[in-house]
Amino acid sequence: MKEPKLVVNPEKEEFVQVQDKRFACYAIPTDLVTEKDNLDEVVLWYAKPLLQPGDILILSEKMVACTQGKAKPIDDIKPGRLAKFLCRFVRKTDYGIGLAMPETMQCALNECGVPRILFASVVGAIGKLFRQKGWFYRVAGYKAAAVDGPCEFTLPPYNHYVVPAPDKPNETAAHLSTLLNNETVFIIDLNDIGGKILGSSDPNADLDLYLQVLRQNPLGQSTEQTPMGVIRPLTD
Repeated sequence: MKEPKLVVNPEKEEFVQVQDKRFACYAIPTDLVTEKDNLDEVVLWYAKPLLQPGDILILSEKMVACTQGKAKPIDDIKPGRLAKFLCRFVRKTDYGIGLAMPETMQCALNECGVPRILFASVVGAIGKLFRQKGWFYRVAGYKAAAVDGPCEFTLPPYNHYVVPAPDKPNETAAHLSTLLNNETVFIIDLNDIGGKILGSSDPNADLDLYLQVLRQNPLGQSTEQTPMGVIRPLTD
């Protein structure tokens, strides 16, 4: 296993200032994390030796979901007619395919339930009439938004996998926090155009503030192999 260390990924800034507060942002390189790994052991090996009091540990939602056994090879997913129909109306982006393919849409249907996805689709269609974006995901919820499809820039073998949102992100973050002397833990779903903090061990954390800190996506979007990182508040 790699020795624990903090790095700053290429084209990312080490220091960020938000609302007159300064933070250092680091990533943690790891070996490839799969369903065969125990998340507790991964965090204790790579993160715990690096943390200082007051640090916030950030974990990629994809890594957490993989350790929960939720990642599925795309060839193992058999989309139904509804998934094949609905995915036609999803806009593709440069940062991921989202639900714009039958396999990822089928995953969203499985995770969120058919009634919720159908209702979200209707609301999203109404939103498009008013030239409003994002209505679908507001109704469908984070489980739909967090579905990651196969992309050429994703680290193998997950460039041929569909990875849904992790289960119980708040509870998972709280559990990990107890292993880390109660330091705050976030489970994040970020890309280079935005994202969300899916789970927090601290129910009182200012998530809007930390989303601004994380805007640059310090863990990266490609083959950095840094599924964990640290936000370190700085004092003058």
